[in-house]
Amino acid sequence: MTDPGRPFGAGDLCLLHDVRDRRHLIELQPSATFHFDKGTVAHDDLIGAHEGVTIRSSKSSPLVALRPGYADYVLTMRRGAAVMYPKDTAAMLMWADLGPGMTVVEGGTGSGALAMAAARAVGVGGRVVSVERRDDHQRHARRLIDAFAPGVPDVIEFRLGDVADAIADIAPDRVVLDIPEPWSAVPVAADHLPGGAVFACYVPTVPQVQQVRQTLDETGVFLGVDTFEVLMRHWEIDGRSVRPEHRMVGHTGFVTVARRRIRLQRLDD
Repeated sequence: MTDPGRPFGAGDLCLLHDVRDRRHLIELQPSATFHFDKGTVAHDDLIGAHEGVTIRSSKSSPLVALRPGYADYVLTMRRGAAVMYPKDTAAMLMWADLGPGMTVVEGGTGSGALAMAAARAVGVGGRVVSVERRDDHQRHARRLIDAFAPGVPDVIEFRLGDVADAIADIAPDRVVLDIPEPWSAVPVAADHLPGGAVFACYVPTVPQVQQVRQTLDETGVFLGVDTFEVLMRHWEIDGRSVRPEHRMVGHTGFVTVARRRIRLQRLDD
């Protein structure tokens, strides 16, 4: 992982905040130049500088240089497949109860946002097996993850294929899915997850929610099944003027979580 206390170096990601609080994500390269409507900034002026420094563009417009946080990176990175919003990722990690040392199977590597968050949650002693059907998506995700957190990929094992096969092979502590048909993995999760394991998935539409809930119910081994969405509204604060922003991040998808119980067994007298 990148040491936040060291100066910016070549190849590091840098998030520039301008006077209008717009955010510009760049990868620092010697002799390169960042262009925006308020002028230009030489990357060489940032390489060797410390996080939090204020520099001025060629038109004397100030910019503050910071290392991007997870949410900053996910919302500004050059992604391939669509990514889960940070608000939904946070809910997935919390309700799926990911923690240090756990083994997690992720379905749908996509652009790598959820895999990266899961790896940070389980830590160095944990394991995230991220399964993707498309090789091009997975290769792009690996590049994006390594650019943001060079140490994180050591925790992630990337696989190509069907997530159901990985669930059957690993019998993980947690399953987190961002795939079009998560219900296809429910039967194998019912058969192979240990007692107390959590199954969680993310889908954008009501028919998908209905299908996954029906499939979970049909197995007879999941309890505490819950479905919810996360709405996020920012507020504008300017002295005594306090009001919600007119625009908000409303519906993006539904999170469904369930816990695996052990089937009751009949005891012979």
